[in-house]
Amino acid sequence: MAIETVYMYLNTGIMHDEVMSHRLGLIPIKVDPRKFQFKAPSKELAGPECDISHTDRNTIVFNLNIKCTKNLKALPNSVHPNDKYINSSVTSGMLEWVPNGAQGDVFKDDPIRVVNTNILITKLRPDQEINAELHCQKGIGREHAKWSPVATASYRLLPDIQILEPITGTDAEKFQTLFPDGVVKLVKNSKGILVAKIDNPRKDTMSREVLRHKEFEKKVRLTRIRDHFIFNIESTGVLPANVLFEEACKKLVEKCRLVKHAAQNARTTVAQYNQ
Repeated sequence: MAIETVYMYLNTGIMHDEVMSHRLGLIPIKVDPRKFQFKAPSKELAGPECDISHTDRNTIVFNLNIKCTKNLKALPNSVHPNDKYINSSVTSGMLEWVPNGAQGDVFKDDPIRVVNTNILITKLRPDQEINAELHCQKGIGREHAKWSPVATASYRLLPDIQILEPITGTDAEKFQTLFPDGVVKLVKNSKGILVAKIDNPRKDTMSREVLRHKEFEKKVRLTRIRDHFIFNIESTGVLPANVLFEEACKKLVEKCRLVKHAAQNARTTVAQYNQ
């Protein structure tokens, strides 16, 4: 869910309506989008699960009604605008959710709100004010990034560090410093000599720094396990990262089924044509 439509009734600030609307649209909204339906863009595409009109199942409404005034209690030598004025900085925390229909009951335990209340939208000065109504709708990140619940996502292969020959003594201590903390551990053998052992290769960044030192050239091999993937997912705060991964897998399975179904239909069509 993201702000799609902004009804700007009054804006006497320095920022233009279009620029402010764009900034508002990028504010993450803390609500589970799976509880909402898509809004149909036209009558032709409307259906039981996709209404063309605004309802409590496809639209969330916020109000932004703020006015900047002078702070009569400010000290005479105050310099900072936050001390001299009241509401000089308009932030995302000033958006007020307006429950519609059954939304008040459905989300009474977890009210709809912004993810971060400290996102700066614009600046105001005394007697400047903003009065706007914001409508949030459900969408997908392919259409616009504001609908993507993922900030960054990446994957890498699990590093595989193989010690080919024993690395002992001072070489073991130096070997440990060439990797991030936690990758290599030092243990004492039966003779009381320090020996380098691989502890947690997952923490390695594959910098290959160890290969720059000639004393370790033929003693270590750096590879990756090709069937072990490590995913890193950073959420915008709308949904937890583990939920995003599960939903992405479901969507991938759904797309695979569509491709399989299309391939079966194509095979049937070709078979009928050949007959």
